[in-house]
Amino acid sequence: MKFTKTLMATTALSMTAGLANAEDMADKMTLVSWGGAYQRSQVNAYAEPYKKLHPEVEIVWDESSNEAVAKLRAQNEAGNITWDLVDVVAADAMRLCDEGLAMEYDPDELLAPGDDGTPASEDFGDLIVSDCFIPQIVYSITFGYRTDMVGDNPPDDICDVFDLEAYPGKRSLEKRPINNMEWALLCDGVAKEDVYDVLATPEGQEQALAKLDTIKDNVIWWSAGADTPQLLADGEIVMGSTYNGRLFSVIEEQGQPVAMMWDAQVFDLDGWIIPEGLPADRLARVKDFVRFATDTQRLADQAKYISYGPARKSSAPLVGKHAELGIDMAPHMPTDPANSKNTFLQNYSWWADYRDDIDAKFQAWLAK
Repeated sequence: MKFTKTLMATTALSMTAGLANAEDMADKMTLVSWGGAYQRSQVNAYAEPYKKLHPEVEIVWDESSNEAVAKLRAQNEAGNITWDLVDVVAADAMRLCDEGLAMEYDPDELLAPGDDGTPASEDFGDLIVSDCFIPQIVYSITFGYRTDMVGDNPPDDICDVFDLEAYPGKRSLEKRPINNMEWALLCDGVAKEDVYDVLATPEGQEQALAKLDTIKDNVIWWSAGADTPQLLADGEIVMGSTYNGRLFSVIEEQGQPVAMMWDAQVFDLDGWIIPEGLPADRLARVKDFVRFATDTQRLADQAKYISYGPARKSSAPLVGKHAELGIDMAPHMPTDPANSKNTFLQNYSWWADYRDDIDAKFQAWLAK
């Protein structure tokens, strides 16, 4: 009965959205995401439930979200858009939108209202940071550390990352400037509210890189979100940055001697963009899927598998226990009051404007 009600509700939602009939929709979608625990949460929370409703649809996953901007640019130049729906961080969504590579949409037309009837534009609210960005989750980039490698003095301050005397050993940092530059300036005495003003100047960029220079020889650079959890599990690093959901997995699901350091965690948003220029049948299928995958229940369900906060206000009260571990998920969310005492809010629009230039400077610094 419950499945029948869900099917009826989904059919009604599709009709409300003015989507094409099933026979007018493509029977295959290529979804682009990040792999690992996050992608598994997407599969469990809405891809598999969608396939149960639409067994004729084949869903192919591509784990290239960290290269989404470059690859969509290349697909557009070649006139061959092979991706149907792409999971990206907010700053990348802004870049893709500005370049005309992502489709603009009307939230109240494309997305389902909340379970309480709240229009999608209100339910997602300020998290719709771009005309092309369809929010899914709030997550953070933060640090995990080996509890058996820090003695009786576990790190609890972001600047402990730069303290090689108190915490000798290798660290891991993402192989890109975002977050690393901000943390470097914070630990070089720049006030939180001044970070982006300073980083906008060549002098500020050099200041950040000079601070990173102090630990550069002790850094293992990562590109995939799975790298830091594996390095921690193998004992190759004393601490490292990654997505909080990845750390949740290595701590709670794998039982490794790892703990979280939440100080100066960087809040970020993740969500979908629909590539501009999809054929009508592929676009119709994607719209149908997105409406289902971003409704109140589906986003709440995702929090059963990973410690990321749902982007809909109406989903938050539905967050319960982990689907397999049975533990309460709320205390593991980056937005939990105990974890968010000192957060850093990433400036998405700033990075959308400065990313290409600072990327080039950062990569040149890495190569030295």
